[in-house]
Amino acid sequence: MLEYKYDTQLLIEGENLDEDEIEAYFEEHFKGDCLLAVGDDELIKIHFHTNEPWKVLEYCSTLGEIYDIVVEDMDRQSRGLKG
Repeated sequence: MLEYKYDTQLLIEGENLDEDEIEAYFEEHFKGDCLLAVGDDELIKIHFHTNEPWKVLEYCSTLGEIYDIVVEDMDRQSRGLKG
């Protein structure tokens, strides 16, 4: 059984994006692990394991345009099912 079920990945396109600020927000407001927030001030890639991917999407959409959104159920995948 996984502690955090959903592998959540997306891109954020915007202006004046800050990796450190985004990471700090995630750490303060979301439960999860395996956080990656990498990019520059116009494009950030997010990778995060959580049980509440909708909260991640909601927050990220306030930062800019979000796209290439992938939410995979890692529990299903570990059982050989489509995630």
